[in-house]
Amino acid sequence: MAQRPLPPNVHVSNHPCLVAKLSQLRSKDTSAKDVKTLIHEISLIVGCEALAQAITVVPGPAGQTPLGFEYQTATSQPATISLVPILRSGLGMVEAAQTLLPTPVPIHHLGLYREPTTLQPVEYYNNLPNHVQNSAEPPSSLAIILDPVIATGGTCVAAIQTLREWGTQRILVLAVVGAAEGVIHAAEEWPAGVEIWLAGVDAELTDRGMLKPGLGDVGDRLFLTIGK
Repeated sequence: MAQRPLPPNVHVSNHPCLVAKLSQLRSKDTSAKDVKTLIHEISLIVGCEALAQAITVVPGPAGQTPLGFEYQTATSQPATISLVPILRSGLGMVEAAQTLLPTPVPIHHLGLYREPTTLQPVEYYNNLPNHVQNSAEPPSSLAIILDPVIATGGTCVAAIQTLREWGTQRILVLAVVGAAEGVIHAAEEWPAGVEIWLAGVDAELTDRGMLKPGLGDVGDRLFLTIGK
């Protein structure tokens, strides 16, 4: 059966450095330390490309350099952005996103795992403000989901639904790699409000819902829990 084309709200980078780093990350011989570094570096490149489209520059008041020269300051919009890493593996992408953004932003964690038999997502942790007692924080204009792998797309869809219920206006999904059918599934959940950016797309999923060739279990590789 012919593979469906990716929707227009899915963006796969062709940056040469990214292609080479993704190849290194796929290798079973890559150490946990190098896995962490590669996830960070890939996230920087994907995030840089994504944020160039997702945020805009707004002129600010006049500033002054250390030598006394006046210059035009700049800020970015939207003013309210939040990072939403999917536990566990999304934690490996947080530092890269923080590095790119010009100002500190809130980080709201979502814990989702796939039920082994049905492969359906199960939420076990949610610290979005609407789940925290007495929180007055309004929904972010832009929520950035961080999850290295999109497999069946179920976890990503569940995160999108949760963020829409919170009231976020736009969602940016940053991933390292995804299965074509899972990426399409996630992209079609809210086409008008979601943009997905990845370093690569794999054509196949195994019966266990793993990408082929994929990266293996990124959470296990990052946190040395393989086989536990």
